[in-house]
Amino acid sequence: MRELPKVELHLHLEGAAPPGFIRGLAAEKKVDLSGIFDERGHYRYRDFPDFLKVYEAATSVLHSPEDYRRLTLAVLEESAAHGVVYGETFLSPDFCGGRDVGAWREYLHAISEAAAEAERVMGITLRGIVTCIRHFGPEKARETALCAAETAGDWLTGFGIAGDEKMLAPKDFLWAFDCAREAGLRITAHSGEWGGPETIRDTLRVLDPERLGHGVRAIEDLALVDDLAERGTVLEVCPGSNVALGLYPSFRAHPIHDLDRRGVKVTISTDDPPFFHTTMTREYEELHRAFDWDEGQFRRIARQSLDAAFCDADTKARIAKLLEG
Repeated sequence: MRELPKVELHLHLEGAAPPGFIRGLAAEKKVDLSGIFDERGHYRYRDFPDFLKVYEAATSVLHSPEDYRRLTLAVLEESAAHGVVYGETFLSPDFCGGRDVGAWREYLHAISEAAAEAERVMGITLRGIVTCIRHFGPEKARETALCAAETAGDWLTGFGIAGDEKMLAPKDFLWAFDCAREAGLRITAHSGEWGGPETIRDTLRVLDPERLGHGVRAIEDLALVDDLAERGTVLEVCPGSNVALGLYPSFRAHPIHDLDRRGVKVTISTDDPPFFHTTMTREYEELHRAFDWDEGQFRRIARQSLDAAFCDADTKARIAKLLEG
């Protein structure tokens, strides 16, 4: 499973920070973050709201473009070790320069340069998706969208929304999404993780995304599942994340298999892997154990993921050759 070439579309850059990396950075900066780690050195949280607080605490030691350069290299080294040949990562100007366009450009340059280095050295290709943070509110989302629009291009290819799905409504963020779409950015949106089918319907109707982050609770409404299949909406599914946060009790109880069987385009990702004690290899292994998925199934989903990627055609053609190997 580790050696199979993989495509990952749903990865939060800060959420993928190895705990050891964050502890080391905190020690360098003389910041005490001991409260966010357990006795084994893993991130510690009680539930999803607490997870968001721990996530933001870990992010608090990332102060500079250089910190993000180092973070990007650390994250991509881990991804490449598990067979990822192409990935897309969520970035937020909220954490990178406080939504100031000039500062954001410096952070983005450091991240994309690190990605280019990783591609040369590790053979992994990365692209960026800017996300506004739902629970930070619509006004900050506008500023985030302007940062994204100013820096849209070959490397920064998408725009989305993350954060607490139960706060505010998709319509509150329509201006930000319209701004990003007008700049040529492709659209994804977290929906259908903590919110049910009606949340997904609202997101589809208002924001019209190509992809949904998670989207798994569509399974509670089979008419919606059929609609997703007919639309061709792609789900960025993160089974290990859903199980770790208690959305489903086990991989076997996860709806990814049924969604796939009903014609929905599913992909496989890790979300915030060290928080959820997972890797792309573990996701593949657990799905094999739960549903007897074989190499052919995983290769099909990897190709389906590449088809849904927000990169250009030349990059897709190059990565497609790696998936065939």
